[in-house]
Amino acid sequence: MQEQMQQQRDELLTKTFTGTAGGGVVTAVVKGDGTVDSVTIDESVLDDAEMVGDLVVAAVNQALSALNDEAAAGLGSLGDIGGLLG
Repeated sequence: MQEQMQQQRDELLTKTFTGTAGGGVVTAVVKGDGTVDSVTIDESVLDDAEMVGDLVVAAVNQALSALNDEAAAGLGSLGDIGGLLG
């Protein structure tokens, strides 16, 4: 089982997860290890710094949520390990 967990972790580390905000004006890409790979901002929103900051946070959080969901799904596929997964 540990081998399966390590394999799923290794596989997760090779993936990227994308989050968007503001109807796609901000896009964030997060690597499987949780580091931010890139943030893209449409020029149309650059005149409002506060809004850009909020949109970047929302996009990064969405990408991190996708990463966490996939990680949890991978652990869930291993079965209920002694009730630890709820």
